[in-house]
Amino acid sequence: MGAELLVRRVSRGRRTKVAAADEGRAILEFIFLGVLLLLPLTYLVLTAARIQAASFSASLAGREAGRAFVTAPDDGEAFGRARAAAFLAFDDFSFDTGASVDVSCDGTPCLRPEGSVTSTATIVVQLPLVPDFIADHVQASVTISSTHVATVDRFVAR
Repeated sequence: MGAELLVRRVSRGRRTKVAAADEGRAILEFIFLGVLLLLPLTYLVLTAARIQAASFSASLAGREAGRAFVTAPDDGEAFGRARAAAFLAFDDFSFDTGASVDVSCDGTPCLRPEGSVTSTATIVVQLPLVPDFIADHVQASVTISSTHVATVDRFVAR
């Protein structure tokens, strides 16, 4: 029994010495690994959020451009209405630059009964926090587009 007490005391003493030599390193490891893992994760979330916003904006812009076009009173006003509706949708998601809308018809005149109008919204999304000297050598943007087909009402008198 006396030998067991001696072994326990020695082992306790060694643990104390090891703990004293390692004291304070856990916080440094936690901070280092936390920053090392948190920064890429934060960048990934920012990038995914921006691309998702572009997807919503392109979808909304294409749909609203088509609806505005087919409800216009004549062809001359229809293109301006479609463009204005699309840029309102782009502006809602803060895509002022790199956004465009293209509207095409399947025949002439565009607003004939049961005519199809195709609107395509395109957004070029610049990836966040990419410096210009890297963007010169590597693609630093993603292109998002959405297409919507709207049909002119058969019974609307124009």
